[in-house]
Amino acid sequence: MGLTKTEIFTEEQNQLATMLKALGHPARIAILQSIIRANSCICGDLVEELGLAQPTISQHLKELKNAGIIQGTIEGVRVCYCIEPKAWKLLKTNLAAFFDSYKENTNCC
Repeated sequence: MGLTKTEIFTEEQNQLATMLKALGHPARIAILQSIIRANSCICGDLVEELGLAQPTISQHLKELKNAGIIQGTIEGVRVCYCIEPKAWKLLKTNLAAFFDSYKENTNCC
């Protein structure tokens, strides 16, 4: 099996790519929007709100958690999820820096 080329990129580049990959599905955006709207942890309310099956929701939550964007805590038999504040701030800062690095050049192409 071949090596991945992630080691030739900076930690920041790899981390941003991982987070953006996790954000690359509309269901995950909807999940994050629900958590943000609630302004608290979400504990299983997403099935009714999004209209997706529980296993589908669980898979998307897993992807968001693996990327570090959300965190989960176990409460009895349920897992409650909320935004991971440090990761959210890092994502916001890195995206702003990325977009701000572009200087419009009207003489291009």
